[in-house]
Formats: sequence, structure tokens, C-alpha cells
Amino acid sequence: MRDLVRRIELATPPDRDRAVDGLRVLAILGVVLGHWLVTALVMDSGTLHGDSPLHHMPQLAPVSWVFQTLAVFFLVGGQVGAKSCLSAAANGTAYRQWLAARVGRLFRPVAVVLVVWGVAACVMLAAGVDRLTVRALCKLVWSPLWFLLVFTVLTALTPLVVKLHPLWPLAVVLHVDVIRFGLDGPAWLSSVNVLAGWLVPYCLGAAGARGQLRSLTSGWSLLLGGTAATAALVLWAGYPASMVGVPGQSVSNLDPPTLAVVTFGLAQCGAAVLLLGPLRRLLRRPVAWAAVAVVNLFAMTVYLWHQTAMIIVSALGGLLGAPRTGLQTVPDSPGWVFARLLWLPVFASALALCWAVFRTYEQRRPGGPGGARIVGGGKPVPAPAGRAG
Repeated sequence: MRDLVRRIELATPPDRDRAVDGLRVLAILGVVLGHWLVTALVMDSGTLHGDSPLHHMPQLAPVSWVFQTLAVFFLVGGQVGAKSCLSAAANGTAYRQWLAARVGRLFRPVAVVLVVWGVAACVMLAAGVDRLTVRALCKLVWSPLWFLLVFTVLTALTPLVVKLHPLWPLAVVLHVDVIRFGLDGPAWLSSVNVLAGWLVPYCLGAAGARGQLRSLTSGWSLLLGGTAATAALVLWAGYPASMVGVPGQSVSNLDPPTLAVVTFGLAQCGAAVLLLGPLRRLLRRPVAWAAVAVVNLFAMTVYLWHQTAMIIVSALGGLLGAPRTGLQTVPDSPGWVFARLLWLPVFASALALCWAVFRTYEQRRPGGPGGARIVGGGKPVPAPAGRAG
């Protein structure tokens, strides 16, 4: 392990902003833990269907405030994408070549997920598994892919986004919600917010790449302003308190994004800006940086397979006679929450197994098993001589 830490440290460019990678890891952990905590597969008359403890216990809505970290993803994506785009333009790299390099790593592991679960769905149907169960499982795995589609579109628009002020997409979201909720406008209009809503933090990230949004004043302004606006929208404008979708709820803050989830994202971006300094100091430590670099290296694998890990544990737990509380029972009591917390290490173990099987589809490692490996800094790390660390 010491050898691995040393290799990663030596391979990291000195000018790399490690805090940005740290923010990405926090966002990944938020999404994974959030899904594991607020998503339930309930067995009812031989059929599995999705449910959520937020539906039965709305007082748990603050959990979604902690683990719904999508705005941080788009903030980091905007900053990294804009910096890369500006650098490519300065070096004379063609836009098509730059875009292919940016999105290529996203879709190689996505193709594997689609193929594996396509085959799994056919096998389950052929084996006589209930269609509603198969549909619920596939939806659970494939629904997070919307994020990648939006992220790809925003990445493609990066040359334009670097010139766009975040207030413009924020104004679009505001007007769409006024028409949608205040004037009984058409439901299809809300689809505009799918891009406009996430364009706000993406634009903020692009502003960070241009050297803006670095001061503590900017961070506190976003944090306090976003928090106040979100509280006002929830308390007096009728927006849901949960920042994720809840089964049975008439309005979802997330599908499509509402003004409340966008202002909440502004608060998250402000908190992220304030965390940059402490993260930079923490990640000067080689061990901490090595952990962050490794997670970033396989971020897509973790994101794409964490729901599969939960499904594996839920299914095997039922087949092997394990206690079903926290797995296949209705999430309507504190006991379910406590049991689910106890299951989290098992979910993490299943995710580690998925990572071991599918990680090679995210990283193309030249030179075979003993060849070079790419780490967080983007440079090849030669395999150590002699025994591996």
C-alpha cells in the first residue's frame, strides 16, 4: 500500500487541483449512500416494486438535503470541462476530437451495464419472473442514466457555456415554474428545466475555471442566498421539502428539476466553494490523496453499479433466508432505517465485487496486467519492480 501511495503521489501533476477531485468523491458518496438509504425494494404477493422511506416517513426529508449532491457533480463537471475546452482551443485541438475524448470514458462502461442488464432481463423473463418485478429492477438500474445524458449535452455545449452567466438559465427555470405552477401551463414545458436547471451549477463551474468564484464571499453568498431561497420556496410556495423524487408525491423536485432544487443546488455550490481550502490542505497528505485518486479513477463504475449491488444483496438475502427487514419489507418505521444502516457494509461489499469485475471497462490500461496504469493525475504509473505493494 505504501508503494501504491508513493506511485500515485509521483504521478500527480503538481498543478492539479486536488480539491476538485475531492469534491467529486464527496458527490459520488452522496449519490451512492443516498440511493441506498432512500430506495427500497418491497416484496408484495411475489412481486418486487420500488418504495421509499420518505413516502412513509416524510420527517426524514432532511436526509435528502445531505445526500442529494447532483449540483456538486455539475459544478465540478463545468469547471473541469471548461478548463479542458479552453486548453484544447489554445492548443489547436479540434472540437470534435476534444468532445470524443471527454465523453468516450462515459459511454464505454454504460454500454456494459446496458448489455448485462438486457441479458439479465431476458433471462429473468424466460425463467418466469414476474414482468413487474423485472421492470422495477431494470428501472432502478437504468434510471440514473439520465444524469449522463444531460451531462453529455452540457459537455457538448461547453464552448458556449463558458460565455454564459448562470443567471440566464436560472431565469429560465424561474419562468418555467411560474408558468407551470402559477398559470397552469402545459406539463411538457417542464422538460425545459432538465437542461436549464443543471446548466446553472455547470455555468458556475465554468466561471470557476475562468478564475471567478474563488473567494469566501462568493461561497458564503451562494450558501446563504441559496439556503434562504430554498427555505422560502418550501415554506411559502408549496414546493416539496424532499430534494429527491418520492413515490406517490404529486410534485417531484428532481424530475424535472424545480426552482427549489436549483436554489438548493446554489447552496450546495456555495458549500463546495467553502470546502475547497480545507480539502486542498487535507489532500496534500499522500494517503488521503491516493484514496481520492483511486475513487475518481473508477467513479463511473461506482456510479453505474451501486444499484446493482443493492439488488444483488436484496435478492440473495431473500433467497438465503436472511432477515428481510431493511431489504424487502415496507420502509415505514425507524426499525427499517436502522436495519438498512446495518446492511450498508454488505451493499458496499457487493459494490466492491462489481467494481472488481467491471472496472476494466472504464479504464483502458496499456501494457496488460503488468503495464502502465492511469491514476488520478492522468499520467501513466509504471508497475513497480518486484513484488506489488
